[in-house]
Amino acid sequence: MPMLRADLHVHTCHSKVSGTMPFLGSRDCYSPPAEVYRVAKARGMDLVAFTDHDSIGGALELLNDYPDLPDVIVGEEVSCRLPDGDIEVHLAVYGMTEALHRELQPLRRNVFDVIARLREADALFALNHLLHFFRGRVPLDRYLRLLDNVPALEVRNGTMMAAHNTLVEQIARHWPARCSPDGRFRMVAGSDAHTLRRVGTTWTTAPARTRDEFIASLREGRGSPGGLHGTTSTIARDAYGVIASYMGSLLGFGPRDLRPLRRAACLAFATVSLPFQFMPLLMSAKSKAGERRAVEQLAAYLLDPASVVPSTPHEEREAFSRAGTSSELEREPFRPPLVQEHAELPGSRASSGP
Repeated sequence: MPMLRADLHVHTCHSKVSGTMPFLGSRDCYSPPAEVYRVAKARGMDLVAFTDHDSIGGALELLNDYPDLPDVIVGEEVSCRLPDGDIEVHLAVYGMTEALHRELQPLRRNVFDVIARLREADALFALNHLLHFFRGRVPLDRYLRLLDNVPALEVRNGTMMAAHNTLVEQIARHWPARCSPDGRFRMVAGSDAHTLRRVGTTWTTAPARTRDEFIASLREGRGSPGGLHGTTSTIARDAYGVIASYMGSLLGFGPRDLRPLRRAACLAFATVSLPFQFMPLLMSAKSKAGERRAVEQLAAYLLDPASVVPSTPHEEREAFSRAGTSSELEREPFRPPLVQEHAELPGSRASSGP
């Protein structure tokens, strides 16, 4: 059986909402779907997945123009909220349909409601970049209840640091997946590219001859990660790339998302802020510092759960709606198994990694 390769986390211009200074009206990505496809194929991707934020528009635009393409995976990165602490959570869904996309939108305020619907639809989905949004606002064991409810993990994300990706991959390989039939996590990987520069630089490999066989292999747990990890430079350069495209759109080169008056105001703001364009680099460095602390905390917890003391008030813990009441998804807090054979965890004293 040949091995096929796909970057399973890629954005296009249909990722329209940026969480950074939303009043500016910037998109999260400006890459045209056809260009994403071209670059991915040029970099050796056998299949091309589109996982825009809360949209399947990128894949549908390409398939509308080229309906006979057999190598496009219609995906979506669904932005949800973890009710306990109101933490953002991203789920990657592969083989998304227009009907399922519509059904998920009103459920996104509770990640467990989204998970329940994805299970009902027998959809292939994964929890993306496990610690990206975790900054200790809830006890770690409560947060890790997510692991009890997903069948797959993104074990390599091209913007996440190597220690983060390595730790998630070790969890996927050694810790039980309670909602998988065989107790194993499925693994996916992708660049999380928001510019063309990094499309196809992180990927998933699986035995297959066609797109459908590839997805079936992922379901069977036969996917493996490859490609690059992320650094401060990785996300800073993506941010500057998006800023450059945003400036171009304000000047009339690219999509015109704003009315003339607002576009003029945003252009004036962007011009005045030019001396402060070091800020994306500082924000990237701050994000990486937070990620590093989260990785160290999780590594310590996996080695010794008693080392992380819950400190969240009772009222906040009761914020779960479906997961914290009589839902079928309700489980005990995540507890790692004995760790004697997993002593080489990133962030631990025994580890020589970053």
